[in-house]
Amino acid sequence: MVARVATSAVPAAPASGKARLVERELAVPFILLVLCFAAWGAAANLTDVLVGVFRSIFDMSNFQSSLVQFAYYGAYFTLALPAAFITRRFGYKAGVLTGLGLAAAGALLFIPASQVLVYEFFLLALFVLAAGLSILETSANPFVIAMGDEKSATQRLNLAQAFNPIGANIGVLLGALLILPRLTSEASKTIMSPEELRQSQERDLSLVLQPYLGIAVVLVLIWLLIAFRKMHLPTAVEVEAVPGGNVAGRLWKNRHYRYGVAAQFFNVAAQTCVWTFTILYAQDVVGLSAEASGWYLQASLILFLVSRFVMTWLLGIFRPTLLLLIMALFGVACCLVAMFSLNMLGLYAVVAISASLSLMFPTIYGVSLRGLGDDAKFGAAGLVMAILGGALLPMVHAAVMDTQGAARGYVVPGVCLALVAAYALFDLRTSRE
Repeated sequence: MVARVATSAVPAAPASGKARLVERELAVPFILLVLCFAAWGAAANLTDVLVGVFRSIFDMSNFQSSLVQFAYYGAYFTLALPAAFITRRFGYKAGVLTGLGLAAAGALLFIPASQVLVYEFFLLALFVLAAGLSILETSANPFVIAMGDEKSATQRLNLAQAFNPIGANIGVLLGALLILPRLTSEASKTIMSPEELRQSQERDLSLVLQPYLGIAVVLVLIWLLIAFRKMHLPTAVEVEAVPGGNVAGRLWKNRHYRYGVAAQFFNVAAQTCVWTFTILYAQDVVGLSAEASGWYLQASLILFLVSRFVMTWLLGIFRPTLLLLIMALFGVACCLVAMFSLNMLGLYAVVAISASLSLMFPTIYGVSLRGLGDDAKFGAAGLVMAILGGALLPMVHAAVMDTQGAARGYVVPGVCLALVAAYALFDLRTSRE
């Protein structure tokens, strides 16, 4: 039997005129989903601050502190397929609510973690938080695509994704205002007794707790807004056996999708590497204080936010993969400057990489799923699983930093962006099967 679509489909746009961006009856659900995009952006980018924070509090190497990102993005990889099954079985609303609830529980786990002073407990809390966000993202992205005509789907997803960096800026701002300026200085620790050092750890870890409690409150509020509102939401695609093949086999045979998953892996890896180590680059290469360094990460995310809206406009003029190629090559050039200009110019280059990253996730997502029909719902899970790149490559970046220095570590995102450029070139030079 062929795949069949659930009956509560979104109405088609009128035959004449421009396709509506969002169906009128789904305007409020779309706004609520935009809040979800912003919320997980705040939670995700607060972890970029935590890498440097934990390195300071627990006196560990760059590689050990990078386990923060391994726990966070590893959860994304682990939960993507279960999230797809939840969405298929119970619908988009159930997937979104499950994700929000689990993420709120993970944020609340920071309360006991801050009491026991064990690094691994924080990693567990981050894993649970990210597990919820993985389910949320796997449900929200195809939900946004289903909220209107297919012709406006890419623009609609780019618009929703544009609010993710707004949340990301809030997350980093929380770290820059509530955590970094108030941490115990390294100089002070050298003259502390063991008991005083433990007390300073308790105080510093309590600083980490505060923004996560705020995130938990926001997630619960969004959960309530969605749970107690009656919505006529489109349900997930229901797939039955298909003679002569299966969804996974068809997706694997599609080179544009298969290579797109790889490109997404390297895109997320590059993004995580760049933002995770911006603060450490500013401290170790340029010699800035922890407080001043945090503002350069904030500048990166503001640039990312502005560029996301600019790129959404440019996508209406240029072919998506042509713009992807240009920006990926720009990112490679910035990485090279960061590696060899060990001064403020190198730091500015690190910040500028965010402009090249701004369009990548939604563009690769949309290009990879184009023309997949019903298989796109399952292909979405593969693209979320590609976030595993954010778990693995930062550890490679950190290992290079530990042996070759903070600047040389930017060879890792440089290679990743070069591979994204290769995917864009592939799409430009080949036709769809």
